[in-house]
This record gives sequence, C-alpha cells and structure tokens, in this order.
Amino acid sequence: MPRRAARIDANQPEIVAALRAAGATVLHLHMVGGGCPDIAVGFRGSNYLMEIKDGNKPPSRRKLTEDEQMFFDEWRGKVAIVESAEDALGVIYDE
Repeated sequence: MPRRAARIDANQPEIVAALRAAGATVLHLHMVGGGCPDIAVGFRGSNYLMEIKDGNKPPSRRKLTEDEQMFFDEWRGKVAIVESAEDALGVIYDE
C-alpha cells in the first residue's frame, strides 16, 4: 500500500529558517515514516534529530504517535521534541 503524502506542522518552516539562520544545516525527514523525526540538524560538528510538534495545538494533538514513541525509546543518539524556533535553538545551543 503506498504511503500517503506526509504533512508538515505549520511551524516547521519557521523552525527550519531559524536553525539555518543560526548556521545549522537541515535535512527534511518527515517523508521517511516509521516514526522517524521530522528533521535532522547538523550544527558545530554534532547531529540532532528533531520531532516538530505544533505548540498551538492542544496537548492531545501534540502527543507522539506510537511509531514516534518507539523511535524515541530505541534511538541511541540525540533526539528532541520541539514546538518552536526557540525550542530548536535551545537544543543546538545547550551542547
């Protein structure tokens, strides 16, 4: 069965723009599926995976899906949930 087109959260373009303005590289992964986070971010020699959730939605709509939760539980690298550009910048600057 073909995978339906992946949609992005409304705040993804703003978050990606802020990361790029800070000097990070961003690779879109939202179309991968299987719980894979929405973006991969490279910054100052480190890589980060970020799952973007829309902070304007109610908490019940921001929960990780079952696949996303499984990915987070099993991934051995840096992975974060971000709801805003400030969240995403905090992840890369908190190193």
